[in-house]
Amino acid sequence: MKIAIIGAGVAGLVTAKVLTQAGHQADVFEKAPDVGGVWSRTRRYPGVTTQSPKAQYSFSDFAMPADFPEWPDGAQVQSYLADYTAHFGLEPALRLSTEVTSARPTDDGTWSVEYRDATGAHATELCDQLVVANGVFCEPAVPKFDGLPEFTAAGGQVCAGTEFHDAELARGRNVLVVGYGKSACDVAVPISAVAARTDVIARQLLWKVPRKVGGRLNFKILLLTRLGEALFRYVRLRGFERFLHGPGNRLRRRMINSIGSVSVRQLGLKRLDLVPEGTMEDIVRGAIGLATEGFFEAVTAGDITVRRDRTIDKLLVVDGEPSARLSDGTVLPADLVVCATGFTQGVPFLPEELRGQLLDERGNFMLYRQILPLGIPGLYFNGYNSSFFSPLNAEFAALWIAADLAGALATPDTETMSHAVVEQLAFMDIATDTHHCRGTKIIPFSMHNADEVLGDLDLNINPLIRAAHWLGPVDPAAYRRLTPMLLKRLTQAESGDRDRPRLRLLPGPGSSAPGSEPGSTSQESPTKSSSQG
Repeated sequence: MKIAIIGAGVAGLVTAKVLTQAGHQADVFEKAPDVGGVWSRTRRYPGVTTQSPKAQYSFSDFAMPADFPEWPDGAQVQSYLADYTAHFGLEPALRLSTEVTSARPTDDGTWSVEYRDATGAHATELCDQLVVANGVFCEPAVPKFDGLPEFTAAGGQVCAGTEFHDAELARGRNVLVVGYGKSACDVAVPISAVAARTDVIARQLLWKVPRKVGGRLNFKILLLTRLGEALFRYVRLRGFERFLHGPGNRLRRRMINSIGSVSVRQLGLKRLDLVPEGTMEDIVRGAIGLATEGFFEAVTAGDITVRRDRTIDKLLVVDGEPSARLSDGTVLPADLVVCATGFTQGVPFLPEELRGQLLDERGNFMLYRQILPLGIPGLYFNGYNSSFFSPLNAEFAALWIAADLAGALATPDTETMSHAVVEQLAFMDIATDTHHCRGTKIIPFSMHNADEVLGDLDLNINPLIRAAHWLGPVDPAAYRRLTPMLLKRLTQAESGDRDRPRLRLLPGPGSSAPGSEPGSTSQESPTKSSSQG
């Protein structure tokens, strides 16, 4: 088939790679001049690094370079994705500097994709299927401040964090960084090194975890394991999770909150009056931030001032100088306001009637397995499963799409899938206090999602290796043989081997046969034979 993919970030690239290997023609439309999505040079801000270590933030079959630091910066991640593109020969599929302006289904079941290329010329192409991989961080959410016209007329500037590309733009200026997530803290450090004054305006403090807890224990050992994920209650409990959330609940809570206690001491949060409300167990209800190197040191030194539990009430001009009034009445000089205030998830290129069909009444995306919209033939999503292991989760979603395109998945009926999606969203509302990015963030249940998707495909790695991931960090490389295994199976089906039953999707999120886990009964273990790839 001819398949259009919108977006050349992590999800778009791995989708193109898997579908090309499955024999399809993929065309990847990307409005930026380079691959990378959020890591593109057009969107990188100073100080940006990965949230997860390089070993976890990688594809299964293409490791990051050994000489990269454990937490690569934005330029390094973009170069990694460019190398991935070259390694798998994806360059011919790329349409860089090309923005999709409209994508709509036609009467004959194909898709009409309208786009504007680098020269500004408009064109239209038809494709058989459409994959939306524009990312859940596609558009920055910048607050609408009162007084903005007068503020800018006086020389003040407001920009999104992804629009701030050079710390030198802050040299000698009074800068307000709005937000307290990882990106806000990341960008505040290089700004504080050159700015006259740096204030971080934090509406709500979030828990920050040191890269090495206690100076020794790597963050990934605590939270990027299956045990770390199991500490948070999922919609359905399985195996050892039943103990952790039953008889072992006191131990479980002590394990989580001990991380918070160590973080408070190690980062000096009490002394700095930066201890978030609640306990570390509340981590999943908001967001976790990896502590930015140098941030709390800069706060201690007075180079950064955090204004906690406040917002910008109004932008104004005081004695001819651009300023900002905070919600507590404090007025601060503000030559530059950098908004690291999150993103919106949108598909403006789809027709309005389809957008209405994609979303529930609250604007959440209704996607089965974070992939399949309900009742819209020929349309898939990838990358709408933001996680600690985003490349790996996107890779599994690409396998799912490939299997469905081959007719190898027996999907439940629309009503059953709709019930499963509604159930999942209702659970995530409670688990994350609605902070799930309109249904597109699966943290802290990254591997639960992986198991569900692989369970649908009757694929998984050796149970002993999965068991090792309970105490050690999840290793994407352990899954490297799953793509060849699935492609071999699909090829056998196409060549006339009809004896294999179609893959059967489980009816609900996290469901499995009694006494089993999704994918655990697969007879195709990647450790059995090197002939499987």
